[in-house]
Amino acid sequence: MKRREAREKAVQTLFQLDGTGLPAEEAISYIIEGPVDPFYESLVKGTIEHKEEIDQALVDKLENWSLDRLPKIERTVLRLAGYEILYNEEVPHKVAVNEAIELCKTFGDEKSGRFVNGVLSKFEQQRM
Repeated sequence: MKRREAREKAVQTLFQLDGTGLPAEEAISYIIEGPVDPFYESLVKGTIEHKEEIDQALVDKLENWSLDRLPKIERTVLRLAGYEILYNEEVPHKVAVNEAIELCKTFGDEKSGRFVNGVLSKFEQQRM
């Protein structure tokens, strides 16, 4: 599985898990048939494991928005990208941001991509 496809599947899985009590393994089994790709699994489980820290980092970057008010797809993509930026050292920040924008184009709309880009660019500004 290519990384782009792994990210798309991870968004689908995390979207499904958002607001439900479904166990991660069950949600994964709905999305993936057969052997589970290690990169995909690390994205899903890492995002779930660090959700509280990721959410806090995102809240600090949102202006005039609360995480709960965000459309579910933007919230899901931001969490996934937040995981990659904060916890996955093998993925460069710019790649994580670009992939998040592409995920928004796939699952959201043009406005979603601009919004997500604006929020995620604040992570880079903080590093400088």
